[in-house]
Amino acid sequence: MFDLFFETSWEVCNKVGGIYAVLSTKAKTLQTEHKDKVIFIGPDLGEDNPFFESKKTVLDQWASQAELPAGMKVRTGRWNVPGHPLVILVDYSSLYIYKNQLYTLMWRDYGVDSLHAYGDYDESCIFSYGAALVIESIVAYKKASRVVAHFDEWTTGMGLLYVKSHLPQVATVFTTHATSIGRSICGNGKPLYDYMKGYNGDQMSHELNMESKHSLEKCAAHEADVFTTVSDVTARECEQLLERRPDVTPNAFEQNYVPKGAKYTASRRSARQKLLAVASALSGEQLSADTMLVVTSGRCEMRNKGIDLYLDTMNVLRNKDNNALGRKIVAFVLVPGWTNEARHDLIDALKRQKAVGLFNPIITHTIHNDDSDAIYCKMNYLGFRNQAGDDVMVIYVPSYLNGDDGIFNISYYELLTGFDLSIFPSYYEPWGYTPLESVAMGVPTITTNLAGFGQWVENELGNNEYKTGVKVIHRSDSNYDEALAQIVECVIKVNSMSPQEHDKLRRQAKATSKKATWDNFMVHYNKAYACALDRAQERCNK
Repeated sequence: MFDLFFETSWEVCNKVGGIYAVLSTKAKTLQTEHKDKVIFIGPDLGEDNPFFESKKTVLDQWASQAELPAGMKVRTGRWNVPGHPLVILVDYSSLYIYKNQLYTLMWRDYGVDSLHAYGDYDESCIFSYGAALVIESIVAYKKASRVVAHFDEWTTGMGLLYVKSHLPQVATVFTTHATSIGRSICGNGKPLYDYMKGYNGDQMSHELNMESKHSLEKCAAHEADVFTTVSDVTARECEQLLERRPDVTPNAFEQNYVPKGAKYTASRRSARQKLLAVASALSGEQLSADTMLVVTSGRCEMRNKGIDLYLDTMNVLRNKDNNALGRKIVAFVLVPGWTNEARHDLIDALKRQKAVGLFNPIITHTIHNDDSDAIYCKMNYLGFRNQAGDDVMVIYVPSYLNGDDGIFNISYYELLTGFDLSIFPSYYEPWGYTPLESVAMGVPTITTNLAGFGQWVENELGNNEYKTGVKVIHRSDSNYDEALAQIVECVIKVNSMSPQEHDKLRRQAKATSKKATWDNFMVHYNKAYACALDRAQERCNK
């Protein structure tokens, strides 16, 4: 299909969000189908990067004689994920001197408004400019003819526009995983869905102080040979706010991350032991092995990710009549915050293997902003105390789970296997990797029809959790209490299941995940790449 393929993202070898999961799991399939014709480009954020392997590759000769601006440095190697694809990390720090020149070019040629930029706009644009320079240099060096350059999210939009200006023969693909304006509308508490047809993206960018990001994103969407997004729900959002209908290329998951057979059983057992040990040490109650363990995770967006609804669900459950719950529930919130360090008293209690009953037993790490952290403040507002005898406990883990958090010291995926149920009641979720990861690890999940994954399950497999391991809750701008009641009911049903019934539900969840693999979904991407190549060819033939 192509001679050379580039994919650029701020999250290449940089584990900060869901796009990392998209690209790192897609890498193996791309590498299998197009051995070393695929090059990922990400930011160089320092020498100590566990995801980057500095190895000799076919890129070494290019790197030794690359024609790049003075002072610009790159590192070549492989991404430490299944497939081990080629990767280039760009040190873009020397390129800031070209910022005004670059912004002038983008305003003149495309009308990109960088005048109102703030926050991460400059860093993103300069990085993507550096990535475009790398693409330009490699294309010239290899004299490649059929080249695809795929750019993810507004953060790489300026790189795409540079390629469009300087390399018209290169086919460009732009993917928005969530529009900057749509996310901002939701994050500011405005109703997105009931009023979707009334929103104008340009007008809202002024109202929400998002002119530069929206301007760049919209231009990239219109100038790309192919514009894509990850779900039908986000496609409608793009069509309304960016004024171009994208093709839908759904996200998938790589089954290589899932332990099999005895390894899975051992992983689940170990994870449960760690989770129960932490809960017991914090609360002072030695929790039984059959305690129901529930989880939510992801980025700290209270409304968008439904963390508010998750906490309210646990609050309703703990105030239920004791007969409503057959066994205790410990609900974890695995959401990175402004973490200081792991709690020393908790580490000591875990070493002594004692259910101590610690001060402030609702959190595993100290945080710098305990007076303003949205999750911590809501937990205190609702009155969670995690005292011995409580039917429902909630524990906040405000740390990235990379295996070195100081408390669990295993990866997120390893810990995930220990849960009985996951809940991701999102209000704004273009795809929803967390519920897909959950079912892949054999954990039944609750998600919503406003998440792309939930919508895919409902459309393709039906909304029957007993056949899919996925319960899709219907959410809208105005049915919060109704959604809350549905989630409470579902948790109670799972809580009352026999071990045999729950095992069957977990098997159904795993079966669902196997229908959402890259082997099944890559066809949508290949179609997009082929279309982009055709359009680039047409452009060059004119």
